[in-house]
Amino acid sequence: MLSSSARFTSRAPVSSAARHARSAQTFKAFYATIRSLRQAYEPPEPDDLEPSEKDFILSLLRANPSLRDTKSYLASFGPRPQPPQRPASKEEEKPLPTDNAVVAQAETKPPDIKPSPSPVVASILNPVYRRTALVKIQAPFTDRQLESIARGMVYLEKLGLLSVIVVENDQLPKGERGERASLLDETMRVVNALESQGARARPVLGAVVRLGPKPGDEDSTEPRDYILPEAHTFPSDLVHIRSALRAGEIPVLPPLALDSFCRSVRVDANDVIAALVRGMGEAAALDSSQFHGDESPSLFPDEIDLTPLRLMIITREGGVPSYARQGLPHLLINLTSEYSYIRETFDPRWKPSHPTALSNLELARTCLAFMPPTSSAVMVSHRSPSHLIGNLITNKPAVSSSLPHALLQGNRKVTPHTPTLLRRGLPIRVVRRVEEIDKAKMKVLLEQSFRRELSEEAFWARMERDLDFVIIAGDYAGAAIVTREPCPAGVPSAISPITYLDKFAVLPSHQGDGTVDFLWVALHDETYGLGLPFSANPNGGKEGKGEGRDLVWRSRADNPVNKWYFERSTGHVRHGDWVLFWCDAEVRLKTEEGRRANAGLSYLMDWERGRLETWCDVVMKIPSSWKPKN
Repeated sequence: MLSSSARFTSRAPVSSAARHARSAQTFKAFYATIRSLRQAYEPPEPDDLEPSEKDFILSLLRANPSLRDTKSYLASFGPRPQPPQRPASKEEEKPLPTDNAVVAQAETKPPDIKPSPSPVVASILNPVYRRTALVKIQAPFTDRQLESIARGMVYLEKLGLLSVIVVENDQLPKGERGERASLLDETMRVVNALESQGARARPVLGAVVRLGPKPGDEDSTEPRDYILPEAHTFPSDLVHIRSALRAGEIPVLPPLALDSFCRSVRVDANDVIAALVRGMGEAAALDSSQFHGDESPSLFPDEIDLTPLRLMIITREGGVPSYARQGLPHLLINLTSEYSYIRETFDPRWKPSHPTALSNLELARTCLAFMPPTSSAVMVSHRSPSHLIGNLITNKPAVSSSLPHALLQGNRKVTPHTPTLLRRGLPIRVVRRVEEIDKAKMKVLLEQSFRRELSEEAFWARMERDLDFVIIAGDYAGAAIVTREPCPAGVPSAISPITYLDKFAVLPSHQGDGTVDFLWVALHDETYGLGLPFSANPNGGKEGKGEGRDLVWRSRADNPVNKWYFERSTGHVRHGDWVLFWCDAEVRLKTEEGRRANAGLSYLMDWERGRLETWCDVVMKIPSSWKPKN
């Protein structure tokens, strides 16, 4: 492996050396002022590294990424494809030299060395494309707790995610004597914890954000559903953060900002983080606009994409308490559709144990508005550093929120320290008439999701007759179509009509971004979960009022999605080339279970007799919605 200086030399020897010399002069005095605050750093012995390496590998295995998760991770962190070389134009072609000219040229000129590395060399020198994350460490923490947090930061750095850390201490009242010194001490504790785990950290003790809204924000008429931060920053203010990241160091900042008199004052850490998220994204956009033609920042290993890919909020509290889980954390939050309702249903009794849950929820909503659509935020306890790896690789919650509620209630993985994953998400709405559906957009969604051509006339004629409702995510990024299938005469009303999931579709571009879970949770609330208190979500549907009904659907036996269906269904039965799935109405299950007390549910209840035969008879006769394959 070549050293960093050797790598830089291959690109621009003179300018690189000059840049490093200027960087050394700039920060020499800075480090002289803080070196006395640092503890002497001693590299750990090889034996000391083994447990950490084992933990790192085990954390990767526990993440259990799917093929789609792996491809998504490589798309963000893998080597960038290099642009093809442009063929020389005819005007630039030179006549072939004579033998004498070739000999003379070889004697007078050295071999030609290309200034940019080949794609193979570039991938070796820079095997991981480095991205950034904003991290809020909400102290106070003990040394042991900081050690656990620092270990998580080191794991992320190995996977290509460089953290920009802002340290807050809730137990330091604002305005008291010695406040600034205490903040700097807390910052240095984090720096020392990182270095004790083998990381390179740099304290950035000066203010890098400016107090007050960004110029022009007050005059903006653009609609927004988030609160603008009370601080801002410009690309030129990020020089210290950029320098640290390029040097492979983790910048650690106290929550300070410059006021109008250029004084460094303490501000809310949430404002600092929101300002940095916005400013770093703007700086990254400016960087990308400065590359032209075949040049690409991924060719050079010292370049860092400043666009924040993740927001991580590390607290003693963990995630946001959920009314649906008796105070255990939310697993996945769709901020666009659930934010207001989560605030309204936040129990005041949770305030002592989760004093900053709602303010951090607001921070996530503001930051994600300035981050790429694929980004996410995670609120995690200091006890769960391994969850940070799982979130980075899979970008999914620790436990899927669309699993059956009874399974989540008894799942040992859901604890007070289970992290909450937050996404900007999509609006969810329920429509009950065909006239309210945009048929053109629905056709595109279904055909792209199933990769089949829709038989439109027959499909919409059937929808006119049997449609119950459609759940739509965003601008037709996903949809769940539910029909009411009539049964033969004499079938009990408990079975007839059948609530049938006719189509469950998500655009390929939204698969893996949480849309599937958002849709299924809404489907649960409108069908088999209806009537339960935690199904009262404001998505334009029944809001939890009504009687739950069994949900039935079918899937081809070779459908790769069946594994996902198996985990969410109450049961299934194979029927030729098809698999019939169903989810029992949860209210009825709870009622029967209460009647039988400790005896529990029997293998076959009276109201279940004959329903499988009816479902198979009716569902398997539903005509296909697709045109025949050629």
